[in-house]
Amino acid sequence: MKRYGALFDLDGVLIDSEGTYTRFWQGVEDIYPTGVENFAIAIKGTTLESILNHYPDEAVRTDIVRRLQEFQNRMDYPLYPGVQEFLQQLIDAGFRTAIVTSSDPSKMERLWEKQPGLKQYFMTVIDGRQVSRSKPDPEGYLKAAAAVGCDPKDCFVFEDSMQGLKAGRASGAKVIGVATTYPADTVGPLADVVVDNVAELTPQRLLDLMN
Repeated sequence: MKRYGALFDLDGVLIDSEGTYTRFWQGVEDIYPTGVENFAIAIKGTTLESILNHYPDEAVRTDIVRRLQEFQNRMDYPLYPGVQEFLQQLIDAGFRTAIVTSSDPSKMERLWEKQPGLKQYFMTVIDGRQVSRSKPDPEGYLKAAAAVGCDPKDCFVFEDSMQGLKAGRASGAKVIGVATTYPADTVGPLADVVVDNVAELTPQRLLDLMN
């Protein structure tokens, strides 16, 4: 039986946190303006290292990291409704699952503390420290596919950000666009299917898409 991979972005796909992050980075932009239009939206899906490249002053970067760590320590990391049930359906159907996120290891540790039952659903996690090239480069998804033992073309990538959608497309996987950060008509051109919540899907619907 062919093995299929389900590779998930984290924020805006599994965890209802993108609005909270948008407000945080808008606040940072107010304090340390970059001049980048819609900065808090433009950086979505990219690693912290990539974001910090916008700030040449080392003291500013240090302060932003401090603010981010304090912010993430206060977050609740709520799951979208039906996420765990959908993940269990995938596992029962033989899918091999992974998280591919720009988040750093300290945030992931906090996530597991807040959502201790979530980690069991994933064979591996590719975080921001494990890639040298941030989304929209497909490196993270290619590494995840290899880690779960699947050809990228036999994988499904679940993404909400434009950078992430482009990364999924570049990896050769089928792309499921989740319309949480952007409206469906914005996500649509970069996705094979668009949903409001991954729980709208079933393993059979994914297999039908592949076939």
